[in-house]
Amino acid sequence: MTLLGLNSDQLLSTTRAVRKRLDFTRPVPDELIRECVAMALQAPSGSNLVTMRFVVVQDEEKRRAIGDVYGRVYAKYKASPGYPGRPTGDAERDRIQSRVASSADYLGEHMGEAPVLVLGCNEGRDRASAVAGIGNVLPGTWSFMLAARARGLGTAWTSMHLVYEQEVAEILGIPYDTVAQAVLTPLAYTKGTDFRPAARPEPDQVIHWDTW
Repeated sequence: MTLLGLNSDQLLSTTRAVRKRLDFTRPVPDELIRECVAMALQAPSGSNLVTMRFVVVQDEEKRRAIGDVYGRVYAKYKASPGYPGRPTGDAERDRIQSRVASSADYLGEHMGEAPVLVLGCNEGRDRASAVAGIGNVLPGTWSFMLAARARGLGTAWTSMHLVYEQEVAEILGIPYDTVAQAVLTPLAYTKGTDFRPAARPEPDQVIHWDTW
């Protein structure tokens, strides 16, 4: 195991959604994936019950099928009011958002080409409990992504495929009645490892002390 040597704050602030800088030409060793899942399993889980599950997709045909599903949903998103590439009249914001849109467009077109796709899921007794406990897999998935970043791998948190969750479940043999999908991410080595913190508001712009 070779880590990048980032301290905790550097790891937290530079684990970005990676899209254009994913290297689709390099295979990701199974052992690295296992290491990332091992770190994910250390995340909090309600009542200390580990109901998180990770579906690791390496089969090319299945990856491309999921990529097709993602691409269909993304096309709808691109036509929606929430698409970041729509002009706002603020030149500086539009410049930044056009880069975000271009990056998102790239993943929308190439998701299925990533060497690995990973779905974070939650398993329950039935569909209702699987969905109700979805919070059990979210911290674990973020831990998976942090572990991936530390190992020179890139990820991008997405969930829009859930519009067609049952179709993806059928592609992968996921039991829809007892397993709820939460997150879909590509997993690949990154082209370079020099990622920077994103521009974000100051803390006091989002903190409400004692009352809203």
